[in-house]
Amino acid sequence: MLRLTNTCACALLALASLLCAPARAVNNDPVVLVHGFLGFGPNEHPLGSFLYWGGYGSIASHLAVYHGPHVVFTAQVGAIASNWDRAAELYAQIKGGCVDYGAHHVARYGYPGQQQKPPGKCWAADPADNPEHYPLAFYPQWDAAHPVHMIGHSQGGTTIRALIQLLEHGSPDGDEGGGDLYKGGKIGWVKSVVTISAPHNGTTLRDAVLDVLPNLRSPLRDILDNELAHWEMAPDGAREFNLWALTSPSVYYFSVGTLATEAGAWCCNGTDRAIAPVQNAEFQYPRADMIPYFKLFAGEWIVGALAQPGMGSYTQNAPGRVRIDSAWFPNDGVVNTISMRAPAGHPVRDYDGTAVKGVWNFLGNYRGYDHFDILNWPNEGPSADPIYDRISDIIFSLD
Repeated sequence: MLRLTNTCACALLALASLLCAPARAVNNDPVVLVHGFLGFGPNEHPLGSFLYWGGYGSIASHLAVYHGPHVVFTAQVGAIASNWDRAAELYAQIKGGCVDYGAHHVARYGYPGQQQKPPGKCWAADPADNPEHYPLAFYPQWDAAHPVHMIGHSQGGTTIRALIQLLEHGSPDGDEGGGDLYKGGKIGWVKSVVTISAPHNGTTLRDAVLDVLPNLRSPLRDILDNELAHWEMAPDGAREFNLWALTSPSVYYFSVGTLATEAGAWCCNGTDRAIAPVQNAEFQYPRADMIPYFKLFAGEWIVGALAQPGMGSYTQNAPGRVRIDSAWFPNDGVVNTISMRAPAGHPVRDYDGTAVKGVWNFLGNYRGYDHFDILNWPNEGPSADPIYDRISDIIFSLD
């Protein structure tokens, strides 16, 4: 099925938003946007005006005015850090204070030279008491009486899950050296979570590039071959993470999937025929409108490698590992679509217009959107704004 035209896609999504929209906003709690792996904050991109959330536009600004005004914050966390470390940074940014990665955690899992409390990585909770001129915290009053909505793209979604686990249950090692985040008991601080294209169960991109091709050098492999975060993004590492980062009964969870590959066909399926002129109906192939770099890994073969399976055909069934079968073939160029629905073993349902707490309410797969189309990065295809309109209508209707 080819990607919908701009007009059709926007009309259908607008209709869905109208059907799900509340008569009035029930809450107006702030929204925090959390970027994914290799992501960047609003002032970090070398081009200056290019935003992670929106490309040359601004999803944060769009959310702020759609049926608004709403308060929307854009977080900036470690680009290649673990979910735990990113959660610690996110907590300090929102609440105020200095980042504390936890004494036991750093001793056991920290990278060489990592400091428990890195100097200068602080946010001021009180602008009148800020002698070091730190940036101001987003929402110092944050607590159960003043909750937030959180929207995470890619690893941003799993980072939010780690944060909620620490807020509610603290560190599994108990005292982490006095850090308030690790004491637990902070139930109700997060009203809702929306994950977009999140690798809840990992991505085979990591396995295909690292395990299948141990000697292939590429910029992507060099980045993924890093001990900070790549294990949690592998299916086996995600399985471990899912046993720790629980689905909280006090939070509304929503998930959005993206899909930018098509089943093989002899012609006319919207895929890039220059990369895959001969196709097998059992496998998946990147759409012609996928961002070009990720086409190299998304299909049946990794382009430039000799007969090495890509995400669209990669399988493995080794003892003790997560089984990867054909259900994992569809993907958005970075994450397998099946992984985006919900963490394996956690409760999940299809969203039917009524949100249920403590369950993953799946908002569906958006066909034709690759991993960065959903962020409105410059690329052929419809705007993602109607999807964020739908999300906005849902989260602000929650009691």
